[in-house]
Amino acid sequence: MAFWAGGSPSIVDYFPSEDFYRCGYCKNESGSRSNGMWAHSMTVQDYQDLIDRGWRRSGKYVYKPVMNQTCCPQYTIRCRPLQFQPSKSHKKVLKKMLKFLAKGEVPKGSCEDEPMDSTMDDAVASDFALINKLDIQCDLKTLSDDVKESLESEGKNSKKEEPHELLQSQDSVGEKLGSGEPSHSVKVHTVPKRGKGASLNQILCRKLQEKKKKNKLLALMILRFSTELALQSRASPPSLGFLFMTNSSLSFASPSEAYHQLEVRLVPASFEDPEFKSSFSQSFSLYVKYQVAIHQDLPDECGKTEFTRFLCSSPLEAETPPNGPDCGYGSFHQQYWLDGKIIAVGVIDILPNCVSSVYLYYDPDYSFLSMGVYSALRREIAFTRQLHEKTSQLSYYYMGFYIHSCPKMKYK
Repeated sequence: MAFWAGGSPSIVDYFPSEDFYRCGYCKNESGSRSNGMWAHSMTVQDYQDLIDRGWRRSGKYVYKPVMNQTCCPQYTIRCRPLQFQPSKSHKKVLKKMLKFLAKGEVPKGSCEDEPMDSTMDDAVASDFALINKLDIQCDLKTLSDDVKESLESEGKNSKKEEPHELLQSQDSVGEKLGSGEPSHSVKVHTVPKRGKGASLNQILCRKLQEKKKKNKLLALMILRFSTELALQSRASPPSLGFLFMTNSSLSFASPSEAYHQLEVRLVPASFEDPEFKSSFSQSFSLYVKYQVAIHQDLPDECGKTEFTRFLCSSPLEAETPPNGPDCGYGSFHQQYWLDGKIIAVGVIDILPNCVSSVYLYYDPDYSFLSMGVYSALRREIAFTRQLHEKTSQLSYYYMGFYIHSCPKMKYK
């Protein structure tokens, strides 16, 4: 069967729904039912029209659930990146990644669905607000100097304060710290006792000052990185806050002075592409590690044939129209390179109206970075915004199917 609306045709073999089969979501042995077709080749516009009608692809197989018969109805959902505003939990994931890249900090007891802290230090929160209001015409050096001056002036003001102005007892300090107020709101001034070393109040005050200084330095780094992005992309600094850009408009990387180096490369999913071919072995090994650790698959079930058929083969014909994005349309792998090795790969389709997420696999050793949430924020949503600047009709992020009865889909 072939169908087209001008240009190259899409060639498919159609398979109408006949039998029920095992459901991959609820594990019902005979509960799932769908229509499908094997796509030998397909234009990006034809696939765009199909996913808008509830179809999705797995490799070259394109299918649509029979909604009134299947055990787990699957709904196509999409996000509007241009209107998207990150929640507190999203900001925490971004902040966690920045701390890891900038200072090498590894969070303790962290996981994918970790709840967001109820409060955020005012020092960091105020700099978040500043980032979102920055004028792109501002000079990076001027911005950095302004922040430094504010830090220096704050230091001078703190030196002017006399220790005798305010005296609080240890009991009142304990009430403040246990009252639920942010720690930076506790101002303690004590009179040193001769010959007896530092008092509890002095120790607490010193620790609070050190914490505040660290937050200010972190906020300065956030400000600098975000402004660098704005000056290079010539667009308003993104509200997501922690995007790092190299000279390539489609390649993201952390600054050279960071503790860890993170680079995200967009590679066409094609063995004809030299970069995809050279990184295939490492990408495949990561896939096996992920499937075995996260989905408890047997190593024998994760062969190169299965990997290639599932995540490398695509029916989409690559297109590079003059009015399209610089990378063109088609299927791609977004490779997250940390200090020279791949730690995550996002498989996506770039279509005329959207970026469509196919699959994500990552190194389980880096689960503490919440790679699923981070990749959705940093690459799919932020990336769609970037592509929209060149191609105005490309303004959606498709997150795949949503299954309301499946707990694993709640994050969507």
